[in-house]
Amino acid sequence: MENLDVMVLRTLRDWRLAGRRALLATVVRTWGSSPRPVGSIMALCEDGAVAGSVSGGCIEDDLIWRYSRAYAGQGDAREMPQGAPAFVKYGITADEAHRFGLPCGGTLELLLEPDPEGASLGRLVEQLEAGHLVRRTVRLADGQVTLEPADTPSELALDEADMANTFGPEYRMLLIGAGPLTEYLATMALFSGFAVTVCDPREEYSAGFNVPGARLVREMPDDVVAAFRPDRRSCVVALTHDPKLDDLALLEALGTDAFYVGAIGSRRNNEARRERMVEHFGQTEASLERLRGPIGIYIGSKTPPEIAVSVMAEILAVKNGVPLPRDLDVARAKDQLAVQANDPGALVCGVRA
Repeated sequence: MENLDVMVLRTLRDWRLAGRRALLATVVRTWGSSPRPVGSIMALCEDGAVAGSVSGGCIEDDLIWRYSRAYAGQGDAREMPQGAPAFVKYGITADEAHRFGLPCGGTLELLLEPDPEGASLGRLVEQLEAGHLVRRTVRLADGQVTLEPADTPSELALDEADMANTFGPEYRMLLIGAGPLTEYLATMALFSGFAVTVCDPREEYSAGFNVPGARLVREMPDDVVAAFRPDRRSCVVALTHDPKLDDLALLEALGTDAFYVGAIGSRRNNEARRERMVEHFGQTEASLERLRGPIGIYIGSKTPPEIAVSVMAEILAVKNGVPLPRDLDVARAKDQLAVQANDPGALVCGVRA
């Protein structure tokens, strides 16, 4: 599944280049709980077709009802989206929060851009498809758009004159090893919006790998990591249990800006891996601080699909900047279970039983 923002912008571009009227809605502010984060976008065509989302669905329904009727000349002409961008708020009152399906106390504000220029959208999509990070700035007075290259991802910025939203290429995942666990994890990553590359030079594994949408390469993993060039929107996960394949790839990944670098294995295997890297590759505890292992959150998983759920949950938590509770960390959770198994009076949920 491709990056949602790129899909929305490509769809909006096609509508506008075909001469159809449309608007772009962007979440610019939220108060309290909100179903979609600031920066989320949605495109609405004159016939009521929608791409993207700014809420759980109710606000989309209201926008469709209001503006598709206005486009068709059936609604209030004053609601016809045209000219300069305009702000609209939802969920200001308790009744509106209930009507629009917002969480209790939730309020969000949208910026609506009527009929964005198709050529500008085309240039933006072209740069995103080429893997570039782009800052799109909208002048609030007249809707004039400026596109500039961006060095790093950043949050939406809004002031009295402009709104700037940074768009980037899709998140990427590189998986080392093409076993059964990889098939489940690759599938979950794809429907979570990641572009997935799987690397395994072992013919006996790569020959049977078949996940539609995932790219398979057969070069040595450390060379693949170097060619992959992980950035802040990339993660690298080693799944082979083979030091000859995993170790060098992990070391290569630790020297990049990848937001997540980890390897499958038990606590004992993880400790042995770190010892090898210190003894044979000159690493230190500090240089290995970013290396995750055992990977995943603790859910008692034993089967490949459950382990994949555990790993994918941790990757998404790190991607979204969510601190993982200590009781969900694999190593700590297993230590806790071991203590409880050997001592009936051990801690249960943080207190002594």
